[in-house]
Amino acid sequence: MTFSRRIFTTTLASGLALALAACSGAEDSEDTLAGEPIAAIAAPDGQAWTDVVTVSEADGYIIGNPDAPLKLIEYASHTCGGCAYFSANGLPPLKNDYVSTGVVSLELRNLVRDPLDLTIATLVRCGQPQNMEPLSEQAWASLNDIFATVNQNGAALEAASGMPPETRFVAIAEAAGLIDFFAARGLSSDQARTCLADGEAVQAIAERSQQQVQELGLTGTPTFILNGQKLEASQWEQLEPILQRAGAR
Repeated sequence: MTFSRRIFTTTLASGLALALAACSGAEDSEDTLAGEPIAAIAAPDGQAWTDVVTVSEADGYIIGNPDAPLKLIEYASHTCGGCAYFSANGLPPLKNDYVSTGVVSLELRNLVRDPLDLTIATLVRCGQPQNMEPLSEQAWASLNDIFATVNQNGAALEAASGMPPETRFVAIAEAAGLIDFFAARGLSSDQARTCLADGEAVQAIAERSQQQVQELGLTGTPTFILNGQKLEASQWEQLEPILQRAGAR
């Protein structure tokens, strides 16, 4: 796995533009998803659907009703400006207005683009499943700051690329300031280092991403799939009308 400094010079604004340009169109018409309004589905007693998190067979993290009639999958990268934009502007209304009703579930899956992306993906998965989405949100919200730290430590990151897997991702995280970043958000330094040192587990995240990208023909992030159909939408303004036409209204 080679390391490229060029990956980390992207700002949120340019990242958004790249993501929107890269996302491919859906192969089938989204009109096939049209349906009648779906009534809200009650969450289990004492729970809210937005607090329910399960891990799917594809190793994605499902937020909400795992049996929701509308199953939305987001393929995202942790070094993608467009994904950060959606996290800030699309995820709150998606969760509050649609996932909360039990009608829509959101499954977050990794589309790994680079070693820093893989390092962050490993860290947000390091701990309880309920922590994955909020940690991802906080990493996306701080993406420009993370890039700035990375660009200040280019030599250390280049050196990390030549290390064996059990030390490579720890070194990347140290150079990117990620150990301290996640420690301030509840993931201890020891826990982070343990997860990053598990080379087989880290590699498995990358391999699953590559396999799913090939199987589904994914070309950009964020990419959304609703009930098995890849969508043209890449941001909330495009995605919400599709959910509403499908019955989430």
